[in-house]
Amino acid sequence: MQAGERRLAQRLEAKLEDDYLCWYDVALSSARNDHPDFIILHPRRGILILEVKDWKPDTLQSITRSDAAILTPNGVKHVLNPLEQARHYAQAVSNILQRDPQLTFSSGREQGKLRLPWAYGVVFSHMTRKQFDDGQLNEVIPENLVICSDEMTEAVEPEAFQERLWQMFRVRFTCLLSLPQIDRVRWQLFPEVRIGVQAPLFGVEAEPEAEPAALPDIMQVMDLQQEQLARSLGDGHRVIHGVAGSGKTLILGYRAEHLARAATKPILVLCYNKALAARLEEWMKSRGVAHKVNVRSFHSWCASQLKTYHVDSPPKGEDADAFFAAQVQAVIDAAARGQIPAGQYEAVLVDEGHDFRPEWLRLIVQMVDPASNALLVLYDDAQSIYDAGKKRNFSFKSVGIQAQGRTTVLKVNYRNTSEVLNFAKQFAAECLTASDADEDGVPRLAPMSAGRHGDAPLLIKLPKVEDEGEWIARHLKEAHAAGTPWREMAVLYRHYPTCKAVRAELNKLGIPATWKDDIRFDSAQDTVRLLPFHSSKGLEFSLVVIPGAGALSSEDEEEARLMYVAMTRATERLVLVGSGV
Repeated sequence: MQAGERRLAQRLEAKLEDDYLCWYDVALSSARNDHPDFIILHPRRGILILEVKDWKPDTLQSITRSDAAILTPNGVKHVLNPLEQARHYAQAVSNILQRDPQLTFSSGREQGKLRLPWAYGVVFSHMTRKQFDDGQLNEVIPENLVICSDEMTEAVEPEAFQERLWQMFRVRFTCLLSLPQIDRVRWQLFPEVRIGVQAPLFGVEAEPEAEPAALPDIMQVMDLQQEQLARSLGDGHRVIHGVAGSGKTLILGYRAEHLARAATKPILVLCYNKALAARLEEWMKSRGVAHKVNVRSFHSWCASQLKTYHVDSPPKGEDADAFFAAQVQAVIDAAARGQIPAGQYEAVLVDEGHDFRPEWLRLIVQMVDPASNALLVLYDDAQSIYDAGKKRNFSFKSVGIQAQGRTTVLKVNYRNTSEVLNFAKQFAAECLTASDADEDGVPRLAPMSAGRHGDAPLLIKLPKVEDEGEWIARHLKEAHAAGTPWREMAVLYRHYPTCKAVRAELNKLGIPATWKDDIRFDSAQDTVRLLPFHSSKGLEFSLVVIPGAGALSSEDEEEARLMYVAMTRATERLVLVGSGV
């Protein structure tokens, strides 16, 4: 920000109530180069666009209604009259919002016009009202459309400051925007905050001007906290504690892209599961930053480090877990003696941080370039499904993560309907008992529903285990006939024999299906996904079917965590199929 913009931002924060929304320097759409300095929205007053100029009286050489001549270090420069600039932005905002039927009058004399008033004005942050009058600027900029430096001081009363804003409205009428309408404004003005059940993050990007096939509801727009995080995560170490479905991975994706745009060294994204790594890698390709952002599962990254720096890898044995643990330890040891260099990456972003052991995190911290010191860790203790008991008294400070004063909490679950979330919460109640922790510790968060409703989860009881696969295959075929794409369906299982039986039945009915490592996340692969519970973390599907439910129990805490993870992959419909239950 320029000095005047920073001062105005401080006044907006101090002088306006919490029901105001303010944005700074954001593109109105990816197809335009329009960047208004400030957009202010109030549900009862309307929307206001402000253009800020740090011009001093001697900066301004001349001005007309259309343009101005200003003195710069490089000589006189001709620019738009700032009021004309603000008017142009305001008209662009109006045109965008008028496309939305929910934001316009549907009948009467005002049919098709915006439900909210809109206006625009100029802020002269280095010019007093007397200097404005003495310069006779009111001949080209109406005095009521200007805020001057002495009208935005710390001492100015909030009521007087607000009156300066709202006197800029030439047209005033009764306006009361509902919360969904406010979210519609945000949806239309800022396409990059759209989630659409994470379709823009992990699917094919829509054209900038394309309208959604169906009008989105509140669940398809980032909440304010997510938007602030996606735009304004600061430097240094950052930790986000978020419940399942709160948009953590969405924030990580945009953060990685943002850092990559200016990065001179590689960006590293790590997660535990290969399936999630594949999905994030597809996102980076779609955003054009895959050449700068390396997305890896933690163990594959360790294997690459050993190979790249010629460190002897431990011998493979029959015990795969022991082999992977030995590989990690070999990387840790090689980093400690300097054979594997520290500071390899400009930034490291960790998804599923709850599944990383403390010694892994300690290693990862060393990989961040000290010059940038950019580290982001996403965490949800309720979804910790690998050796969770070993991490109960974990602290970030103990592994070198500077979390104090740099943590954010996301409690609202957007992915699931209330019916699916409540069902999952009841099953895994012991795992979701909220517990506080200081900023250096790990809290356990109880998820809050965002209030989206849908069908109640379906529990199917069948006579025999052999009947489960046949019932599931028929159900998926019916769902596809009703309009659900195959790629929006997943069969999540706890034990492989269950999956094998379902795969056989899917093949009999000619249902396309991919399993585990064969799964890709581009739009070309339209298949039912078969995944173990562990590999489903971080993913989501419209329809989730869980076979073998009769053998699953909520009494074992670790099993209950796994089931909770599997259930909360469903964005719309959840089906549990079991025999002997």
